Amino acid sequence: MSSLDRKLVRELWRLKAQVLAIALVIASGAALLIMALTTIEALEETTAAYYERTRFADVFAQAKRAPEHLGRDIAEIPGVRLVETRIVEGAILDMPGFAEPVVAQLLSLPERGPELLNALVIRSGRLTDPARPNEVVVSEPFAEAHDLKPGDSFSAVLRGRKRTLQVVGTALSPEFVYAIAPGGLMPDDERFGVMWMGHDAVTAAFDLKASFNSVTLGLLPGADEKDVISRLDGLLAPFGGIGAYGRADQTSNWFLESEIAQQKNMSRIMPTIFLAVAAFLTNMVIARLIETERHEIGLLKAFGYSNLAIGWHYAKMVLVIGTIGILIGSLLGAWLGHWNTELYTKFYRFPFLLYRPGPAGFVIAGAISLGAALAGSLAAVRRAARLPPAEAMLPPSPPIYRRSWASRTALAGALDEPSRMIIRRIIRWPVRAFLASLGLAMSIAVLIMALQWVDAIDALAETAFERGQHQDATVAFNDLLPIHTAGDYKHLPGVLAAEPYRHASARISHGHLVERQGIIGVPPGAILSPVFDVERGRIDVPPGGLVLSRKLAELLQVSAPAIAWASNSWRGARPD
Repeated sequence: MSSLDRKLVRELWRLKAQVLAIALVIASGAALLIMALTTIEALEETTAAYYERTRFADVFAQAKRAPEHLGRDIAEIPGVRLVETRIVEGAILDMPGFAEPVVAQLLSLPERGPELLNALVIRSGRLTDPARPNEVVVSEPFAEAHDLKPGDSFSAVLRGRKRTLQVVGTALSPEFVYAIAPGGLMPDDERFGVMWMGHDAVTAAFDLKASFNSVTLGLLPGADEKDVISRLDGLLAPFGGIGAYGRADQTSNWFLESEIAQQKNMSRIMPTIFLAVAAFLTNMVIARLIETERHEIGLLKAFGYSNLAIGWHYAKMVLVIGTIGILIGSLLGAWLGHWNTELYTKFYRFPFLLYRPGPAGFVIAGAISLGAALAGSLAAVRRAARLPPAEAMLPPSPPIYRRSWASRTALAGALDEPSRMIIRRIIRWPVRAFLASLGLAMSIAVLIMALQWVDAIDALAETAFERGQHQDATVAFNDLLPIHTAGDYKHLPGVLAAEPYRHASARISHGHLVERQGIIGVPPGAILSPVFDVERGRIDVPPGGLVLSRKLAELLQVSAPAIAWASNSWRGARPD
């Protein structure tokens, strides 16, 4: 071991408290970065494998009632690989031991053979028997929320008729990795469930013989999705089609991809704060160490050590501190990544977890951490390498003090001596003062970023459920009803007011920009569900007009006087 290496070991041991503190800060940044990168890798790999194994569809579409033979025409669309028609309807469930009615989405299963697309992963029990029309398979989260097992039964209302359904299995589906009720904000497995029933049984229950109201497509590699969607909309238009959409707009997949995108953003923000603090601490420790070792640096240079050797000596100290932090952060990050991914697999329901982090995440985290530590100490190491031997043997020159412009102002006479000392110090060492303030600002930013979620969620809940919605209950229908039906509900016991509204799927376009959204029709002077703006309060929708949310207006680049086109599937409708 060389003399400089022995000196390095002694200094590391003498400064073990500072070394450990900096290493732990570096470890925190590296662990957060590794956790985010390995979580992203695991989620993307698990999602891709799950979608591939279950043949998750590329295009989805709904209609009012389309004839079964239309499936052959859909299969002939250029770029289409697989077509599966089905029936998707809503149901009301009466669950044992649960006081509130439960909303369910009911999907039909092929009578013969496996599902061509969106194949179920059976978790317990079996699929339905075509000869037994009351058998259903329920989603595993819903079964767990209500403690359902194969052999249990419950009552359901299917198109106004009540019948008893028997659970024969539980399953997971790639369509419902994030199972959220239509119009819901968050998953609620107690109040919303997914069920699968034999095709003939669903056909009989909803009077859709030789018909379908939902279709899913698998596309060939390289197929033009927009062209396929356009052609599919044209075929479904005469049968009440409400607009096809791609996998990117499918509700479950959209939430999952948004979460992965959020993880990518977090991988840039949080580790940056910790590594910036680590760089600041490294610079401070190395700069102070060099100031106390000026005589030693001068002696080393007098004995023939070059500037490069001196600079490399202190750079090795930074590398050792960074390596300790990276080792701790790698172990902690791998554990946090696995723990974080398991949380996601419980919230986003996957049947399996592929957590096989490759070296890329660890190498990236290690390189960025070492780079941050070296960048923080670069100026101090450069000063040590350039320090002439004769100058290094002397004590550091005292700073030159002179009267500044601040001391000549009238304000200086009004301040006491401690205040003038503080102001002079800030003016004479502005970079040092700025870095100190930046470190404090980053620490406060971390606290605010963590705590603001509570206020944001409270504000969202107050705006959406107290100021923007005044109703106590919402009743949804499968079919359109006459407007006077709302008056019947006003006569129910305990009802003070009832308002009708209508919801329709639409593509809203402005120029070349197109967004797929829902349009809600509200009555004039709506009180129970008014159009509400945070700044302006209640907004009255003008006759024939269209009010957009701020986010939608931003996506469409629409200003207040501009006109947007709203297309209900294929039929254009232009608001005033």
